[in-house]
Order: sequence, then structure tokens, then C-alpha cells
Amino acid sequence: MTLQQLTYFLSAAEHGTFSAAANALHLSQPSLSDQIRRLEAEMGVPLFVRAGKGVQLTDAGRILRPYAERVLAEADEALESVRQVRDLTGGTVAFGFFGGAHHSLLGDVVQRFRTQYPAVRLRAVGQNSAEVADAVRDGRLEAGLVMLPVDDVGLEVRRVGQEELLYVSAVPERVREPMTIERLAEMPLILYDARWGDLDPARRQLRERAQLAGVRLEPIIEVEYMTAAFNLAARGLGDTISVSSLLFLPGLLTTTFDPPLHETFAVIMRRGAHLSPGTRAFLALVEDALADR
Repeated sequence: MTLQQLTYFLSAAEHGTFSAAANALHLSQPSLSDQIRRLEAEMGVPLFVRAGKGVQLTDAGRILRPYAERVLAEADEALESVRQVRDLTGGTVAFGFFGGAHHSLLGDVVQRFRTQYPAVRLRAVGQNSAEVADAVRDGRLEAGLVMLPVDDVGLEVRRVGQEELLYVSAVPERVREPMTIERLAEMPLILYDARWGDLDPARRQLRERAQLAGVRLEPIIEVEYMTAAFNLAARGLGDTISVSSLLFLPGLLTTTFDPPLHETFAVIMRRGAHLSPGTRAFLALVEDALADR
């Protein structure tokens, strides 16, 4: 049984003759008749009584009719839902962000997306790059923006930019010269993304450098959110790390690392996946925003 056969069946039931039904559907009568015969063969019962030039529904045809109408209506509804997603007149985009992007990038991108596609709903989720990578890999998100490195098993990773990682302090003496990893090991360090710990990309870079230098990094305070780390650093309770685009509290000073460290941004998606039109449009805006930096 096909949607085409049900369409032909309903047209014949409505018009009372195969020829009129065929004309209404802009096809030949033999084609319509053949498909109805195939449908009857599959059902195992006749659906029409052929009387002269006209046709009338049998008992089986009358039973089938409301079901056929419902099936075609639901098929039309399904096609309309897909059309809304295709044409960006409906649907939902779910996109993952590492935590810092919520403070510096998200607002502008969402504003531009909503201006261009006001009928599309948006979910911007994620706290850490490792969490976003897991969600994309598991299919809970189509795509995301992360900081490298992340576990790329099953993922396509496309680098889209980078910023220099800075040492952040409210104490001028601590930022008068570039920060070495040896000095960093002696500093009162406040680190965010406490739940993800060593899976956090920035921490991974620092840990690898510390291992090569033979020193150990032990933060005196760990918090979940970057905003909390900045607030505590501004109060003089310790120092933290960030890129310049994410700093927003007055009174915080910065210096570079020696040698320099960089946060590398990348977009990720499942390997071999085809992104929905909405996600492709949102991703393009994310990449444009990063290119403007």
C-alpha cells in the first residue's frame, strides 16, 4: 500500500468515475485503474463496484475511506513539518557552547539569528567543551563550539580561530612580566569548570606544560563558573586565567604566558552527519562572529 494508491482511491471515491479521478489528478485513466487494482489485490477484496461508466464503494471501500483520509492528512502534516525546518519557518536549533562563549559570543549570534529567522526556536546549551563534545557525539546536539583539545572520537573538528590565554590578577606585582609555568605553580590559583577538572581544555594545556617543567599546579579555589572566578580574583582572593574577550570585571589586570598559550576554538559535528538547515544557518553566524574578532 502506498500514499499514491490511497490518493487515487480517494479521488475515485470522490469523483465517482476513474476517468474523472484521473483528470483531476492530471494522469491517464489506465495508470489510475492499475494502481487501484494493485491496492485491491493487496487488500484481498474489491474496493469499488464497477457499474457502467461509474464506480461505487463497496463495504470494504467505505471502511477504508476514513483511514485513507487520516493517513494522507498525517502525511501532509509530516511534510509540512519538514518544510518548516527546511525553509527555516519553524523547528528548533539545539547548539552546544563551551561556558565562556555564553558571556562573549552568544548574545550577538542569537540576536542575529532571531532577526533573520524569527520563527525558529533556539536552545543554546553546554558548560564545558568536554560536555559539548559528548552531547554531539551521542546525538543529543547536532553541532557545537568548543575549545581544543577535546576527544574527537566520532567527531569532525574544524578550527575556526584562537585567542591568547592570559594570566589574570588584581595584584599589579603579579602581572608585571609574563607568567612562566614555574611561577604559576607558586601562585594562588582560582580555576573554573570544577566539575570537569582536567577534561577542561585550558587546564589540559597548563597541566601538560607543568608536567614538562616538573612542577605541579594545585588551585587554592575551584568554582564552576567563569564569572565566579573573575569575581573572586577581583576581590583579591587569588588569580585566574582567561582570554581577553571574556574579561568583563573592572580592576582585573593581565599578562601573557611565557611561552604564549592560546585557546583554540573549533566547531564540531558528528562524523559524516548532515546538519539541518537551521543548524547550518546558526553555525554560519557563529563562524562569522569569530572571524570578526
